[in-house]
Amino acid sequence: MTLKLYYASGACSFVPHTMLELAGATFEPVPVKLHKDEQNSPEYRSINPRGQVPVLVVDGQVITQIMAIVAWIDSQFPESAFIPRDALARALFVEALAWMNNTVHPTFTHIFMPYKFTDDAAAQQAIKAHARGQYPALLAELQARVQAARAAGHDWLGGAHCGPLDTYALTLLRWGSIAGINPEDTPVLWAHAQRTAQVPAVARAMEREKLQLNLYRPAS
Repeated sequence: MTLKLYYASGACSFVPHTMLELAGATFEPVPVKLHKDEQNSPEYRSINPRGQVPVLVVDGQVITQIMAIVAWIDSQFPESAFIPRDALARALFVEALAWMNNTVHPTFTHIFMPYKFTDDAAAQQAIKAHARGQYPALLAELQARVQAARAAGHDWLGGAHCGPLDTYALTLLRWGSIAGINPEDTPVLWAHAQRTAQVPAVARAMEREKLQLNLYRPAS
């Protein structure tokens, strides 16, 4: 089986990137430089017509979308226990992953790429400001999930092992710092992200992507 992961540095593709590292999988990492618009090149569009990352290519078969890729990796590396096997715990895992992917992630998109939603400059600023106002509450909810996991005796958001919920949480908090939100405002979440970053497999992915965990800069 040959695996090729197309990823962009700091994007949500960090989630499957870290999963493959955590699983000890043999794969070819292929960076897609969004700032150079490589996602819209004819070559990349021939792989994913939507021009998005991540893309996982398995023996020539293309898989897109975080939810599908996470599910596939989990199915192929069951020993990594990325997703709980208990039916209820599994449903709650999927619920959390879907919320991160379908609610928190798009809110940041409205902050970082308001031009995707309107070509009116004034409206773009209004969209950005509104989403920026919503994001801290989402990070607080994410922190509450960390606290609930700890209260239930779990070291990680998915249970006993570091996995996709933890690396997605790290990504979402890191994005918040880009938006000018101090990660120390959610100290439990910030501590969890720092701990996640220290897991050797996660650290390898961060080094490959050349990621700095905290990009917050106080107003001068």
